[in-house]
Amino acid sequence: MLNNNHIHESAKIPAGIKMGFNVIISAEVTIGPGTIIGSNVIIHEGSSIGANVRIDDNTVIGKLPMRAANSVMKPTGELPACIIGDNCIIGANVIIYRGCEIGQKVLIADLATIRENVKIGQFTIIGRGVAVENFCEIGEYVKLETNAYITAYSKIEDRVFIAPNVCTTNDNYLGRTKERLSKMKGITAKKGSRIGGNATILPGVTLNEDALVAAGSVV
Repeated sequence: MLNNNHIHESAKIPAGIKMGFNVIISAEVTIGPGTIIGSNVIIHEGSSIGANVRIDDNTVIGKLPMRAANSVMKPTGELPACIIGDNCIIGANVIIYRGCEIGQKVLIADLATIRENVKIGQFTIIGRGVAVENFCEIGEYVKLETNAYITAYSKIEDRVFIAPNVCTTNDNYLGRTKERLSKMKGITAKKGSRIGGNATILPGVTLNEDALVAAGSVV
């Protein structure tokens, strides 16, 4: 049976890479040895995948962003290629945008979305269904649990724990007035801080080192 894979001639793929069916690998992609790629995976132009990475079915790497005509997020020039470090595990139906840099031994679970201009440190866990919006910095050894939402312009420092269904926000004007455009700011969670399940963190809030936000809180 034909696997129907499409691999651009300029892609650099070492011998012995395991791939499923209907894989698309675009121009100038590089993939390290020992990587395993599931079926229906798309890896866009220029993406760099480290060694011993696992990418599960239906995942998209290096997706270009799209914006509505009235989006407050304006183009920031050409985005760098997506970089994924060694020994990462990326689940099924994950979307990682161009301009992301993922450190080594990061786990990104099924259905997660990582937008452009995001940096994620090594040994971090991004749980099932987590959304990390653009212009975020996620540190090392961070745990973002199932369905957490990390709003744009946020900084999550090392060893922060964010429980399921936590919602972070960045717009005190709730989408009204032009004044909001210069004041949008996500949260800052400093080293070792913890946020309990279903908590809501309002725009611009800083959680100090080892702070604890109880489940269901509004901060």
